[in-house]
Amino acid sequence: MSAAVDAARSVPGGRDWIVAPARAPLRGAVSVPGDKSVSHRALMLAALADGPSRIEGFLEGEDTLATARILQQLGVVIDAPAPGVRVVHGVGLHGLRGSAGDLDCGNAGTGMRLLAGLLAGQQFDSTLVGDASLSRRPMGRVIRPLAAMGARIDSADGRPPLHVRGGRPLQGGLYQTEVASAQVKSAILLAGLYAHGTTEVREAQPTRDYTERMLEAFGWPIAYGPGWARLDGDQALRATTVRVPADFSSAAFLVVAATLIPGSELALPGVGLNERRTGLLAVLRAMGADIAVTGERRLGGEVVGDLRVRHAPLHGIAVDPVHAPDMIDEFPVLFAAAACAQGTTHVQGAAELRVKESDRIAVMATALRTLGARIEETPDGAVIEGGALHGGRVDSRGDHRCAMSLAVAALRADAPVRIDDCANVATSFPGFEALAQGLGLPLQVLP
Repeated sequence: MSAAVDAARSVPGGRDWIVAPARAPLRGAVSVPGDKSVSHRALMLAALADGPSRIEGFLEGEDTLATARILQQLGVVIDAPAPGVRVVHGVGLHGLRGSAGDLDCGNAGTGMRLLAGLLAGQQFDSTLVGDASLSRRPMGRVIRPLAAMGARIDSADGRPPLHVRGGRPLQGGLYQTEVASAQVKSAILLAGLYAHGTTEVREAQPTRDYTERMLEAFGWPIAYGPGWARLDGDQALRATTVRVPADFSSAAFLVVAATLIPGSELALPGVGLNERRTGLLAVLRAMGADIAVTGERRLGGEVVGDLRVRHAPLHGIAVDPVHAPDMIDEFPVLFAAAACAQGTTHVQGAAELRVKESDRIAVMATALRTLGARIEETPDGAVIEGGALHGGRVDSRGDHRCAMSLAVAALRADAPVRIDDCANVATSFPGFEALAQGLGLPLQVLP
């Protein structure tokens, strides 16, 4: 299986896919790429640390590579001695240098929002730009709390590009986030590194604590718990080694595929199991999935474990909204699973899906209806009645997670499915096509 994984790292994404019904079960063990969220944060904190840090398991995806390029523009030397490895020569908290050019985040919403917080504390001006998809995404949710700290970030109606004005003194304080977003929380905390006094973030619903754990690993004093975090400014980050776990969001597509395809038994080692990330596990188990976790351990401050997934018939459920913040990236593949389940699945509390790389509720509902599923959209979710899926042609709207989720659903269709606009899969899961083909999945890439 390692040969398939190695091949997956080197095959570029195609624009359109054709996925045929699954012909054979998924069996064996397969490793998925490193966690995107952890890779972004590791790069940023390593850049601000004193001395060289080593990042192992780094995601070689377009989003994280964009963040690396931006840090290099700001004067940080980053070496790549091997695939999945970065050595970041940190310049210290105040060592970044301004760039005359725009800082291009590509499709990376995480990169843009976190960098907005980081750059708010610098002495130089910066302009963050992105591709057409990112330029439509809302940034007011991060601009407003940063402005309350004293930052000045200019934008057009709260959308990119973001013009971050330097030389503004930042002030700590208590900040309540408007939405359940780890990106917003992280931007405030990164700005808090440069703020006078204590910065505290409070959330109505707890979100992923990657930034808190990463700050702790780099030696910055921080206190945190579910739904809150607090730190003092003007400390120092110590260089360290970061080991990035396998990305649970990437593993989720294979977990659902193995669940849906009869006779499958698949092992996925070393997957990140941060409790604020794995809501999908609880939901799939409630639907009847057979997923076991063994070998739980700590890796660079994060909990990881080995997943073993066997095929099991699924039944519809009412998804508890409490799980929504812990599975916001996994809802598209849950839609695919629900469309193949017996009975009706009710999804609510997922309004955030409408402002991701696409309106993921609308994209998945439209595509699955085209394949014969019965889905009723709601403002914050959907009602999905499971049943037989048919072949057809659907559009992922350039959304990487929708493209992979529709590929999973197509495995249970009665005829091939063509999925348009899949090139952005490389942002989070480089080489997904070759990995899927190495597992025997009938996915054809159309150049």
